[in-house]
This record gives sequence, C-alpha cells and structure tokens, in this order.
Amino acid sequence: MKHYDDNFAHDNLPPLDLQPNYITGNSDFEFAENLNCVEYLLDRHIKEGNGNAIAMQTFDSTWTYNDLYEKANQIANVLVDDLSFVSGNRVLIRSANNLMYVACWFGILKAGGIAVATMPLLREKELTVIADNAKISHAFCDYRLEDELLAVKSSYLKHIVSFDGTEKNPKKLETLIVNKPTTFKNYPAKSDSVAIIGFTSGTTGKPKMTAHYHKDMLAICEAFPKYSLQPNAKDVFIGSPPLGFTFGLGGLVLFPFYYGASSFLMEKPSADDMLKAIQDYKITICFTAPTAWRILTTKVADYNIASLRKCVSAGETLPEKVWDDWYNATGLKIIDGIGATELLHIFISSNEDTMRKGATGLPIRGYEAKIVDAQGNNAPVGEEGRLAVRGITGCKYLANEERQQKYVENGWNITGDVFRKDEDGYYWFVARGDDMIISSGYNISAIEVENVLLMHDAVEECAVTGIPDEDRGMLVCAHIVLKDKSKASDSFTKEIQDWFKASAAPYKYPRKVCYLDALPKTETGKIQRFKLKNTAQA
Repeated sequence: MKHYDDNFAHDNLPPLDLQPNYITGNSDFEFAENLNCVEYLLDRHIKEGNGNAIAMQTFDSTWTYNDLYEKANQIANVLVDDLSFVSGNRVLIRSANNLMYVACWFGILKAGGIAVATMPLLREKELTVIADNAKISHAFCDYRLEDELLAVKSSYLKHIVSFDGTEKNPKKLETLIVNKPTTFKNYPAKSDSVAIIGFTSGTTGKPKMTAHYHKDMLAICEAFPKYSLQPNAKDVFIGSPPLGFTFGLGGLVLFPFYYGASSFLMEKPSADDMLKAIQDYKITICFTAPTAWRILTTKVADYNIASLRKCVSAGETLPEKVWDDWYNATGLKIIDGIGATELLHIFISSNEDTMRKGATGLPIRGYEAKIVDAQGNNAPVGEEGRLAVRGITGCKYLANEERQQKYVENGWNITGDVFRKDEDGYYWFVARGDDMIISSGYNISAIEVENVLLMHDAVEECAVTGIPDEDRGMLVCAHIVLKDKSKASDSFTKEIQDWFKASAAPYKYPRKVCYLDALPKTETGKIQRFKLKNTAQA
C-alpha cells in the first residue's frame, strides 16, 4: 500500500518477518483503518464543543484547544501552499518545549507529513546525519536555535522556516500564517501510516531511526496513563523531558490531549520553576527523571504542591533513596517506569495498588514481558537475564535491518536491559546490558553499587562504571559528587570504601573513586556513562 506521495518511510520499514509480534484482540487498542491521530488528539475537542478549554500554558501564555487547532491548521496550510510540501515528507522540529513547537507538530501531521522531533542541544554534525539519513526536506526551527541548523549541509534539506517560541518577535513562520485559513482538511492517513520518526541515540555513523504509526500515538494513551495515572479533563501535566524525547511527547502532549486535559510547558525546567508552576497553576501530574526528583526534594518544602497527585519517573532507574526522600517530604509515591524509543513509551510500571518499592513494576496493560538468557530461553524466577517485551507497539527501525535483527528476537523486543523477575511477577532493574561489571569472576551491577553509595550522608550524586584492569578484568569505579566538595581526599576515599564494605557485599566495593563537581548528563537527565568511562581510563 502506498501511504504517501513521498513513501520513503514505508519503503524503508523492516519486513514483517523482522518486526516483533504485536498483541492484538483488545478493543481498547484497535482503531479505524482510516486514521489521522490529530483528529482524536486535537480536532475532536473542537467538534465536541470544548474549544475554549485550556490546552497549554506557560508562565507567559495560555492557549485554548481552539487556539492550538487554528494555529496548527495555518501551519498545515503553509506547508501545502508555500513550501513545495508533499505528503510523506519528513519535517524536522528544532526547538525547546514551547507552544509553537506543539502547533508545528500537529500542523505537520495534519498535512500528512512525518514529524522528526530533535533535542535542542544537537549540533550541526548531528543534525546533518539526521537530515541525510531521514532525507529531511523541511524544518521548523526556533530562531534562537537556527545557527546550528543553518550550518547543516544536506542535499535533502530545502526549506528551513524559523519561528519565535517566545511569541514576541514574529519570524518567517508567523509571517506566513498571518493570512492563512484557520481551517484545514486533514490528510487521510491510515492507522498504520508512519506519523513520527524518533532517533534513539546521537547520531554518528548510521543512526537508529524508529518509526511509529498514527495508531501508535493513540494506543499508548490507552496503556500507561490508564494503568498508572487515571487522568481526566481536569488534570494539568508538567514535566522536564524535551518533546524530542518520546517520554516527553507522551507525557506532555499525547496523554493530556487524549484525555482533554492541559499541559504546562517550560523551556528550561529548573527545580524552582517546576515547583512554582505546580504551586501556582495547580499541576496534578508531573513527569521527570530521577536526578530531577532528587533536586525537587531538597526544595519542595518552600512550595505548596497540594494539587499534585501523580509523580512519574523514567529515563534512568529510580534509586530507592530518591523514592524514600520524596515520599518522606511529600507523602507522594513516585511511579517508576521503563520505556524505550523503540516501543514509544513506558511498558513496565506500577500504580498506587501495585507499587512495590524498588521494583520497576509489572507489565502494563497492552504489554507482556519475560526474562531470557543469552540463547533466548526463559530464565528461572529470580535469575538475572535480558528483558524481552512485546505488546501494542514495537521496534520498527528504518533502513537498518542489521540492527532490527539484533533488537527483535523470536518476535520479542530485546531492550538491552538486564532485569530479574520475582516470584510475584515484579520486574527489578539490574543494569543496562553494557553496565554489568565482571570483576574477578563476580557479576556486579553498577546500579546496585550506586544505590548503596547514595545512602552515604556525604554523597550528593554518583555513577558507577567498570574500567579495564589487568588482574581483575574490570574494576568498579565510582564517580561521586559530594555535598561538601572540600572533603574529597584519599583519606575520605578510604572512609567511603570501608563504609561500603560494612554496608554491602565487600566484593562490590568501588576500588577506584573519582570526585567530580557534576555528573555529565543528557538533556533527558540520563547520565552519560561513556564519558565517565573515558575520564576514568584517561
């Protein structure tokens, strides 16, 4: 079936025999064959008479659903009328989280385009790789970030249209939409037409482009939020993840709009600004990463967050100490979860009734999981192994069959994480596959060592990596940020090591300790362990 005039995405999907098996048969996850997801996420609210309801807010602006609807329609008209756009073209968005970003995202899908959202911190080299590999023809870019994009030398990128995310200085896009109609006939997409392409990790060499369908945008809204959040139209969502990260797209756009709720967006979500927004705008649901929950805990006493009812953590595993400290400070339980760009959003998590502290949780509605060994056999209960998942969404790498064959085995998505499953069916995170440290024959989880170190009163943050060692194979190396950085010394290292050996299995103790002013992190809050490994070995 030809879905678009420019059928690049569909022509490069992996063949069906290399795709995972999908769970079917539940009417909650079944959608009409003719489906443009924008019609349910946005247009429906206008048709049902709720256009004046608030859709999005910032500290400076408020847009109703009707405001967003009209702006998205105007942007779709610009694409079709002024920019030589044809259906199926890939359109890149480069911006921090703001209202115009969301309008562009909806406008692209309305016109029959495929949205390629990117992280604001990407630079010219990375953007070039994205443009070349996804054959990006158009880009909408906040003018404050356009220098790096304008430097991209790609034969595919023909149209770069700037806008102002602050809404104060009209740029090319604002000028183009002034006289455009506020109505638009949405492109007649199919439920299995590609809606977005997500890039899973940077972008050197051949990147991993994951495709997701229009039906996937809606299906995940019936999964995690219904299982863990029970959202309604009165909810107000907030979060720190960039919209270029599917964790952020789901938590700040798809979920709130699916349920007719609203979203509060911040370009630079500091802890104080997040807490002020929760207090002043009566936020009810918050998405952020474990590192941010830790910082929020230290400041929460200065704000009234009584409106907050659900707290979600993903991106990295949630240390028990962070969970305990937040709960002791607020009485709120953080919902941990694991997701992947390949599966679009969270697939193992918990809710108020099923939560077990320290565990990632249970497979949510729409998904199932198991632990397998290196040969793909089911691992015994309690034994560590590779996490395998399948469900309503799954990995569809574009133009990368070699990587597709590694990620999908026997119909299951192999996420690259090491987990164990207990006798009650709960899944416990052990490590990323490449974060297991094998030292003198012992398998040591970097995450487990970190959880112990975080219990020390002097430790602010830490990350653990393995470094090569001639005698032991690998050594456990702890990269520590101290609350009082003046304490860093050889004698203090000995104190921490002795404390660790008295608190946990001695063979796991960090034989090398490096003190840092801050841990290197991505914009999504993930610790960049490869940088730490390079530093430790230098």
